Amino acid sequence: MLHDLFDNYWVLMPTKALVIIALVLTCFLVIAYMEHKVMAHMQARVGPMEAGHYHGILQIVADGIKFLQKESITPRAADRWVFALAPAVTLIPVILVYGFIPYGPDLVPIRSDVGLFVTLALSSVSVIGVLMAAWSSANKYSLMGGIRAAAQLIAYELPLVLAAAAVAMQAGSADLAVIVQRQDRVPNALVPWLTVALVVFFVAGLAELTRPPFDMPVADSELVFGHLTEYTGLRFAFFLLAEFAGVVSMSAIAATLFLGGYRGYVLPDGPWWLALKTFLLAFVVIWVRATYPRMREDQLQSFAWTRLVPVSFLVILVTGFAKVGL
Repeated sequence: MLHDLFDNYWVLMPTKALVIIALVLTCFLVIAYMEHKVMAHMQARVGPMEAGHYHGILQIVADGIKFLQKESITPRAADRWVFALAPAVTLIPVILVYGFIPYGPDLVPIRSDVGLFVTLALSSVSVIGVLMAAWSSANKYSLMGGIRAAAQLIAYELPLVLAAAAVAMQAGSADLAVIVQRQDRVPNALVPWLTVALVVFFVAGLAELTRPPFDMPVADSELVFGHLTEYTGLRFAFFLLAEFAGVVSMSAIAATLFLGGYRGYVLPDGPWWLALKTFLLAFVVIWVRATYPRMREDQLQSFAWTRLVPVSFLVILVTGFAKVGL
């Protein structure tokens, strides 16, 4: 009877939704803590150490409580409804991405033949929330930040999709579960031309997430804080949640496409392998932030159109020749 209950659509889907939301919140806490502490050690600074007593382990929880206590202020000249909806439009697509990631052979919350392209499409929808926040704030710095974010998405979405398409060509499927299964002997990252695709995907993913050194839309020295300038309290926290959850989801997609996802190869498969690979890539994201300076806007556009796009087309060409030759 219990088995029949969980086979019921109206029970199964809310259960999956609750599990995914819990996963997003857990990943947010872990990656936020990693960013605080990893960067602190890399930059030889202590940072907050009191919350939770041990190495400031509860500092992120304390920050969350602080956001709950702060007042959410809406500027007088802002479009109130658009201003209020923007954080949700930014966050919801990021949460949905987690539903398409295969966590194990039988652990795929939402299975789709085009799951790869659905996840990439969802990851790019968040920029609509950024544009909503930028326009509705009635602030010139916010608007400039939103325009930069849109231009950045247009420039880096193409190499991101082409790098992912090369993996789909290699696997003969756009189903993420099938892509993992086809990496049964060796991960795609060890295939020479797909190693290049991994680098392109990772760099383009950083730009889509507006992570340093591609954080021009929120450049504090130029735009105060870009589209987030007028946001406070819980609404601001939602944008932070979307950013950190996006780092984990993009790292999980990269791990799925190029590192074999949940496959352990010489050891038993399991979701813990996906978690390990995901957080190793997330560590690299933090490492890059602590290491490289912010690029100029012209450098960002030039790097995408003159380097990443030609390289990604070349990867597609080589993958096609390799598949035909095989």
